[in-house]
Amino acid sequence: MEKAYRIKKNTDFQTIYKRGKSVANRQFVVYTYNSNKDHFRLGISVSKKLGNAVTRNRIKRAIRENFKVHKEDIIARDIIVIARQPAKDMSTLEIQGSLEHVLKIAKVFNKRIK
Repeated sequence: MEKAYRIKKNTDFQTIYKRGKSVANRQFVVYTYNSNKDHFRLGISVSKKLGNAVTRNRIKRAIRENFKVHKEDIIARDIIVIARQPAKDMSTLEIQGSLEHVLKIAKVFNKRIK
């Protein structure tokens, strides 16, 4: 993921947590916040409670891959994805399906019909 598409600073995370809207399903919580950028920015949070570093990195890779694949379909907002406990037992395809579901609920995902 390119640098312009990432949220890394703690102050950015705290702003989105406090002022943004949140939606959730069983596997993910998504916070969204209107930004004045021309593209989305993504922050990912996976707790140590979900497992060891290998498990956490696998979940983060699957989330990033989903956002890369659907780069054009995501509305320009700041987005934070927080993984919940059930996400650790899911495959990459299951993570993708669940993430698309919660992004549609959050109204930041415009899947184009091809």
